Amino acid sequence: MSSEAEQAVETEVEESEEVAPRMALRVEIRDLGSCRKHVSVTVPEADIATIRDEALGELAEKAQVPGFRVGKVPRGLLEKRFKTEISADIKQKVLLASLEQLSDENDIEPISEPKIDVEGLDIPDSGDFHYEFDVEVRPDFELPDYAGITITRSSGETTDEEFQAFRTQFLTSYAERLTTDDAAAAGDYVLCDITFTHEGRQVREVRGQSFRLLPQLNFQDAVLNGFDSLMAGAKAGDIREATVQISLQSPVVEMRGEKIMARFEVQEVQQVRMPTIDKEFCERMSADTEEALDDMLRGAVARQTEYQQRQETRRQVLDKITASANWELPETLVRQQSENALRREILEMSQAGFTREQIMARENQIRQDVLETTRQALKEHFVLDKIATLEEIECEQSDIDRELQMMSFQSNEPVRRIRARLAKSGMIENLEAQLRERKAVDFILEKATFRDVPRKALEKTDSASARFAICGNMTTSLIDDTDDEGESE
Repeated sequence: MSSEAEQAVETEVEESEEVAPRMALRVEIRDLGSCRKHVSVTVPEADIATIRDEALGELAEKAQVPGFRVGKVPRGLLEKRFKTEISADIKQKVLLASLEQLSDENDIEPISEPKIDVEGLDIPDSGDFHYEFDVEVRPDFELPDYAGITITRSSGETTDEEFQAFRTQFLTSYAERLTTDDAAAAGDYVLCDITFTHEGRQVREVRGQSFRLLPQLNFQDAVLNGFDSLMAGAKAGDIREATVQISLQSPVVEMRGEKIMARFEVQEVQQVRMPTIDKEFCERMSADTEEALDDMLRGAVARQTEYQQRQETRRQVLDKITASANWELPETLVRQQSENALRREILEMSQAGFTREQIMARENQIRQDVLETTRQALKEHFVLDKIATLEEIECEQSDIDRELQMMSFQSNEPVRRIRARLAKSGMIENLEAQLRERKAVDFILEKATFRDVPRKALEKTDSASARFAICGNMTTSLIDDTDDEGESE
């Protein structure tokens, strides 16, 4: 084919793909707060008639009616015989076309699907079509000055005491539990059946729950302080009771702040027998010798120290750039995004090499304050996202691949398995957003002024975690349910 002919064909294709004529929409947009707008849309009768003609034309080309050839059915008969189908098709076309044009012509950045009662809408046989809806949008705000801020930076090496504490905690996760007739003591496990009651009415009952005697027991919606003291001296058959208060962030609104009686019936007391650090155990940990294992653990401690330092630095950056973010976020939006905020926190801890037990404890802590922590996380996201957009910062595939490689190195788990697990749980998207925001924070830090201060000691794990909420209605734990050999729930 000659170049002239090719050009003629391309011209014909371009002409056939001309943009559909715009509708003469009448749109009114009213603010309902910093993150919500009320939108009123009127579609003129003339535009509806055009869409109705298109819908009838499409139907006429394929409709089969006895006594008529395909394509020859009178329009009046089509409208009568297929009234329900035509009305539904016209409504869909009108809504899709008007919403698309609305998005193109107005400065609206929705962060969730608009709330439209589609079933309650009907296209009139004559006259204009009107519909209204509320939509949650990105807040409109001025960015603060993020160039040259002053940040305090923790410095100092980890101590041998910190290393030994981490080593003991790591080995405990591979310890064997042995049933004993002895009374329970700090560090032991108790296997319990638990009954929760509120004002004499049973709220929940769970059986066969195993917890280590630590100072705190975290449920997803409450905290029991002094758990080790409560259960100290208990034996099989003993009953211990305590009162806990439901978190003010609980999704079960009527139970917020209410006091619940927890009744623990001990089924077994289990003592911990630490693993023998022999050649077999070292090989299981992908280490040749005990010295090599200690080197690996020192590396893990270093990563946790870096994580803590990074979180402290990040916290300061975020506090400074969100200090003026005094716009309110609707609770519906906060609830929708609460799982995303939690997923990202879990990802960061996984990347830093924290144990499953540590991550579970942090998950429960976040869930107890889920609304407030998510509200702050959303404000940080909007500010960092705007900075990333302004500075043209993007997360590349190479960034994701590099992060997965690092997670694989730290957990000794194949990249393929990590990627599959993150994809299955929907956390790949969280990882991408997290990395983009991290690059935005790094961009700010490149221009920051630092002042070194002594490093705080690594936080110790002093809480056991229950993987359920007392009042129910909570999302299942995001931690993988697989009970890996040697790991305790």
